[in-house]
Amino acid sequence: MAAKRPSRPSSASSARPAARAAKAKVKAPAKAASIRRAPAAKPKAPAKTATKGPGKVPAKVPRKVAAGPRPAATKPAKAKAPPALAQVVLAALEDMKAVNIKAMDVRGITDITDMMVVASGTSDRHVKSIADRVVQRCKEAGYRPIGIEGERDGEWVLLDLNDVVLHLMLPRVREFYALEKLWENGAARRA
Repeated sequence: MAAKRPSRPSSASSARPAARAAKAKVKAPAKAASIRRAPAAKPKAPAKTATKGPGKVPAKVPRKVAAGPRPAATKPAKAKAPPALAQVVLAALEDMKAVNIKAMDVRGITDITDMMVVASGTSDRHVKSIADRVVQRCKEAGYRPIGIEGERDGEWVLLDLNDVVLHLMLPRVREFYALEKLWENGAARRA
């Protein structure tokens, strides 16, 4: 049998509710801080698949087929291929009345580009407007220019379109630099 505790004097019993209230105030924040968490959910086991044979290859599950006629097989519509960049550039040059257009295939000469195009304009404004139209048409066709140089002065505008490099020049500048002779002679030496 358990031993009984001795009784306390009555003066202590009157102090007991006050002490309990003081302890409750101190312990209340501690209890709020310790929040009971739910146990973590166990990961689910992967679903078992039906297997056949010794290699345990998953068996094919028959699919439900709707009654009635089968729908006709439809071919996906082919997206219209964008025009070649060289075609876009040459069409824009012709549209803007560029003078003396010369396109050179330089694939065998350099790795910088595939085609070099040299054209002239009648004035610096004409050269600038040709360059603007070529850039506009290339963007519409889905090609973005890598770089544009000389657009401010308009004497010689260089458009780098990656596969095509376009030189737009005034006739006197074109005659001075003679780029087409440089590239043609380079092609003759390589061959």
